[in-house]
This record gives sequence, structure tokens and C-alpha cells, in this order.
Amino acid sequence: MENTQDNSASQNPTPVDETAAQNTQQPNTPEIQGAATDAVDVNETEALLAEAQAKAAALQEEFLRAKAETENVRRRAQEDVQKAHKFAIENFAENLLPVLDSLEAALVHSSTDLAKVREGVELTLRQLTGALEKGRVIEVNPVGEKFDPHRHQAISMVPADQEANTVVSVLQKGYVIADRVLRPALVTVAAPK
Repeated sequence: MENTQDNSASQNPTPVDETAAQNTQQPNTPEIQGAATDAVDVNETEALLAEAQAKAAALQEEFLRAKAETENVRRRAQEDVQKAHKFAIENFAENLLPVLDSLEAALVHSSTDLAKVREGVELTLRQLTGALEKGRVIEVNPVGEKFDPHRHQAISMVPADQEANTVVSVLQKGYVIADRVLRPALVTVAAPK
């Protein structure tokens, strides 16, 4: 009989036992539940804050590096521009040196043969013309062309058989450097009929 009572006791627990089991499984006071939730929220917020601060520090470091690199590029570009201004004529001067050598050789050479002197001057002139062309300095010889006030300077108008405002003759050659007028050609222009 005792066995039956023990079985019935284990099958039907007392109401006090049920309440104790509920208290150990779930806190029923809202203060305890709120404190646990707050602790989780604080930890989560602190983790998010630490992550955001790390990102901000990384971004600031990247910004400072980019700023320093930009400053270095600007400084190098400025130095390159200064060097370009300083040595811009270097290539042109190199092309003129053979002309200078030829003129000095002509002064040292004492020839009475006028034909040889003329030949030397012509060679030197070709050297000079070649040096100017290498420097992109090109001669403007506008005979027969329409007068262009941007490239020509008219000295006078003369009666001619050509169409009006056409270049009749060139008194002094003009030169352009890379399509920019270095010196306009001095010309006479055909007068209107």
C-alpha cells in the first residue's frame, strides 16, 4: 500500500511544489526582467560604439594619408612645372649649337675664295633653318594668299593684277611656332580695282 501512495504522490504534486518550480524557471517580477534586458542593451550598445569608434579612427587615418599623398602630388607637379619652365629652351638650344659651331669655324677660316664663303654661309643657313624647324618654328611666306591680319602685317596697298586683299610681295618673312604667330609677315597687299 505504501507503494500506491508514493505513486499517487509523484503523480499529483502539491500546489506548493508547482509554484516553486515556476519561480525557479521564470522570474515573475518586471524589475528583474528589465535589469537583464538593460544589461544586454548596454553591452550591445558599447560593442556598437566601439565598432563605430574603430571605423572612425580608420577613416581618419585614410583621410590623413590621402591628404598627404595629394600634397605630395601637388608639390611634385609644381616642381615639374618649374623644371619645364627652366629647361624649356634646352632642346632648342641643342639644335642651335651646330649652327654656332659653323659660324665660329667660318670666322676662323680665312678664305679669299668668295664661292667657298658663300657655300659655307648657305650650309649654315640650312643648319639654322633645320634647327628652327625642329623647334617647330615655321616660316610664313604668304605670296598669293588672301591677307590675314592675324598672320600678316600690311605695309602698303599696291595696284596689282591680283584679286583685292591678296598678298603681292613679302618684305620680311613671318614665323609661327606651333600655330602661334611668333612674328607676322610684313607684306604688300593688292589694292581694290
